[in-house]
Amino acid sequence: MAEESMALIELAEKHPGSDFLKDLGQYALQRLMELEVESQVGASKHERSDDRTAHRNGYRDRTYETRLGTMALRIPKLRTGTYYPSFLEPRRMSEHALVAVVQEAYVHGVSTRKVDDLVQALGMTGISKSQVSRLCGELDERVETFRNRPLSGDWPYLWLDATYVKSRDDGVVLSRAVVVAVAVNAEGRREVVGIDCGPTETEAFWTDFLRGLIRRGLGGVKLVVSDAHEGLKAAIAKLFGATWQRCKVHFMRNALGHAQRQQHQMVAAIIRTAFVQDTREDAGRQWREAADRLRERFPKIASLMDEAEDDVLAFMAFPKEHWAQISNTNPLERLNKEIKRRSDVISIFPNDDAIRRLVGALMIEQTDEWQVSRRYMSQESLAKVISGERRKVSIAA
Repeated sequence: MAEESMALIELAEKHPGSDFLKDLGQYALQRLMELEVESQVGASKHERSDDRTAHRNGYRDRTYETRLGTMALRIPKLRTGTYYPSFLEPRRMSEHALVAVVQEAYVHGVSTRKVDDLVQALGMTGISKSQVSRLCGELDERVETFRNRPLSGDWPYLWLDATYVKSRDDGVVLSRAVVVAVAVNAEGRREVVGIDCGPTETEAFWTDFLRGLIRRGLGGVKLVVSDAHEGLKAAIAKLFGATWQRCKVHFMRNALGHAQRQQHQMVAAIIRTAFVQDTREDAGRQWREAADRLRERFPKIASLMDEAEDDVLAFMAFPKEHWAQISNTNPLERLNKEIKRRSDVISIFPNDDAIRRLVGALMIEQTDEWQVSRRYMSQESLAKVISGERRKVSIAA
């Protein structure tokens, strides 16, 4: 306690003017983070304790806007697990976006009974268009800044996927594709690098979306992971000189669609024997053996495997420590589930701007959380990918 009192006295002597309150607030928030981390890991800094559950791993710098001014904070990092300061309220902006969408739907008279109930539950009686415009404007500015921010450096791996929500267009309820792009940079950190919505997943739509990423500086892409949507495949081939990885999870679902439910476990087990091989050559050999085993009883599955071998096993040309992450679109599954969970609350969005507002707020928060969590991949392993070093691949006929 005496040490903390001396620190406060030093602050007061150093900044006798108007900056004292800001520095005092900054000091208090820094101490709060230290206490929160100590509580989370079960020990103070450098303390030896049997109760310790994790070790610290330096700091991450971040600015924090307050009424007292911009504060420079040092957020503690952990070697395992994630710490996020409680006072930053990581979900606050998405809740504002959700409220904004509900309000906008209510003001425009397109709300469902569920939205009406939400309006009452939130105490939003007497909502004015000016209130809605002000709140939406504040959120839209942040979302647009995020969507159009410059991208620099190498982004070796890129994941693309889409989910669908409902929106009104001239009084007609339509299904809208919400597309999200996630990439890993040279430092091994994930970011949401792009979001948008459109009528369908056409080649023209995907081409325009990907060109936007390239214009903003997305480069150095070595592998693109996605589902086998024809429009997306065509756009990737047109714009990226990169390998395409067909999501093996989506492929498995497609394959099992040609078998009866009681046969799913057996068919999946046969196909998976290729994924546990140590080399692309062995995996290819096992893949073809599996297709031959299934050919008599499941000719459509065997034919699908014949066509998809190179695309589903493409990930094996990259470092083995990345295989679990780059063989599928699982990094996007959690994001899509969160988008669906929030959109189910709205039921029907009033317009495309409302979709971008809510999804954008969610993606900003997710990217912020990723920035303070441990690296998704090591810098050393990614350096091999960036330099063009690949695993030796031999594909037998």
